[in-house]
Amino acid sequence: MPLGRMQVKVLPTQMEIDGSFGKRWRAKPNPGETQLKYSTLCFLFLFAVVAASDIQAQRQMELLDRGVVAVKTDDKVFISWRLFANEPQETTFNLYRLSSDGSSTRLNEQPLAAGTNFVDQQTVGSPNDRYFVNTIGPDGEGKASTAVPIWRSGYAEIPIQVVEGYRAGDVSIADLDGDGQYEFVLHQISNPKDNSHSGITGSPILDAYEWNGRLLWRVHLGKNVREGEHYTPFLVYDLDGDGKAEVACKTADGTVDGKGNVVGDATKDWRDTDETSRSFGRILDGPEYFTVFSGQDGVALETVDYIPGRDPIDGWGGIGGNGGNDRYGNRCDRFLACVAYLDGERPSVVMCRGVYGRIVLVAWDWREGRLTRRWTFDSGISYPPYSDASPFSGMGGHSLSVADVDGDGRDEIVYQAMVVDDNGKGLYSTGLRHGDAMHVSDLDPDRPGQEVFTVQENEGSTVRFQTPGAAMRDARTGEILWSHSPGVDVGAGIAADIDPRHFGCEAWGGPGGLRNAKGESIGRSPRSTGYAVWWDGDLLRELIGRNGVTKWNWETQQEETIFAIEGRGAPRGPNLMGDIIGDWREEIVTTAPDGKSLRVYSTTVPTDHRIYTLMQDPQYRLGIAWQNVAYNKPPHTSFFLGNAMQAPPIPILRQTGN
Repeated sequence: MPLGRMQVKVLPTQMEIDGSFGKRWRAKPNPGETQLKYSTLCFLFLFAVVAASDIQAQRQMELLDRGVVAVKTDDKVFISWRLFANEPQETTFNLYRLSSDGSSTRLNEQPLAAGTNFVDQQTVGSPNDRYFVNTIGPDGEGKASTAVPIWRSGYAEIPIQVVEGYRAGDVSIADLDGDGQYEFVLHQISNPKDNSHSGITGSPILDAYEWNGRLLWRVHLGKNVREGEHYTPFLVYDLDGDGKAEVACKTADGTVDGKGNVVGDATKDWRDTDETSRSFGRILDGPEYFTVFSGQDGVALETVDYIPGRDPIDGWGGIGGNGGNDRYGNRCDRFLACVAYLDGERPSVVMCRGVYGRIVLVAWDWREGRLTRRWTFDSGISYPPYSDASPFSGMGGHSLSVADVDGDGRDEIVYQAMVVDDNGKGLYSTGLRHGDAMHVSDLDPDRPGQEVFTVQENEGSTVRFQTPGAAMRDARTGEILWSHSPGVDVGAGIAADIDPRHFGCEAWGGPGGLRNAKGESIGRSPRSTGYAVWWDGDLLRELIGRNGVTKWNWETQQEETIFAIEGRGAPRGPNLMGDIIGDWREEIVTTAPDGKSLRVYSTTVPTDHRIYTLMQDPQYRLGIAWQNVAYNKPPHTSFFLGNAMQAPPIPILRQTGN
């Protein structure tokens, strides 16, 4: 392993404390019982796109291929593919089977105009059979998609090179090489520790893999980056618009990039190795860095100081959680991160520190090979004897979300109980304090705009605040729409449309069972509170349970397994889940039982519902980018996707890539 020093830029610390509230509002039409009949609405959509383009800028987003996937099911093959947001919604397709002799057979008698999926009823033939689709236009067929092989095991198997003593952790995806296909970035973990626990951990590793298992590069974050879900968020996204994604994360002395170059001083070991110390195994001295890596080869493109630093160590406690504080490195090393379109056009990275008291968010732009700081939000040191805290201190959680909550075309950072505006100023603080779960979407389509559902901790000295254990609020203003269980410690909760008898999303977590979008109790709730997934053929969302995909039976009030999954995931669920290939339904990525490969599972249930790929809904795509951060949560769309939904809005995109 080569030694040496890589130049590190030192930037001055900036602190901004601002509690100003925004007053913007976005109207949304009232939902009806309209089904997804895009052909009758196409003209209106195109008109809306043209009109909106004069108001809001185009968002730079990746250029994807058709994403065809073919999965063996019994003696048939299920095929699905992407519909794009920027093509006419009445686009039709022809589907072909390509045989090993080079001959192709069209499988559909009439152009495919409903759901972008099809079942090949013929007995599965040659192992070399492949499938591709063509669009049909006024002048005939367009360019054929890439022909893809069949997943004959019912899933895609991606071999991984696991280091001895390590196992597969979180996964993120992006197009690393500009070919229109996603690659996988895997976080390998070894002996991880929660911040509240002392001890030496392994050193985090990031790998990049193609679908065929080819290792593109490996980055060793090194011994001076502690392993654990609160320490190591990593962002994979095309940050500069060249069509090829970068990887951004916190680094330290001894980080080794994909070409063997060392960040900082490889000779330094900043870990506390005193086994009698409360901070044993922690890293509370030495420099902290922020690095952008090339997604193509893993080379470190630029490294700057991580802002803010950890000092004062005892300056990160407050009224969040149990209201405590510490000097051994628990609360000071709680990190979150996300990507957001702060100017409405190009993505920025937002690196975050702190959840229980002081909270600092720093926005960075990666442009033309350079990192520049856009803004810094700092809630202020909040624990006695410090007195300069703002109402935003103690409002963080173990996840975050990114959404345009005020409808101005630019993203806000939804940081559990508070929101930071696109300009780095505080939009509002609810006072709900810390919690472990949060979900942001158009959860109640009867109301304008989006809603936020959160659950809150009430323990130790903070029970006196009688904070609601769960609450639904207006995402734009922070107005609490309904809440329940004051003073109760609710550790998990989720919102998803699982019951067609109630319009909008249901929510559950804590006492009271399942509730509708208005907060009314409607019966017993599912046991699963981690992940929701669009899997079968209807518009309701399913759940990811212990052994696979479950569907909520609203009549018997029980979860029923509809798809079994072998394997294991990351510490808190699958390695990744989201709409990464095929039609708008979501995939589930797990680790094979032997730990030597990743498995990608995709639905094989036909549907006539036609929706563009969810990865072209900007809020959903950014949810995939932040999914690996701390306590993993499912991504949500910016619009209501559920029973009796309206046709989704068409995003205004400027696509990059080849």
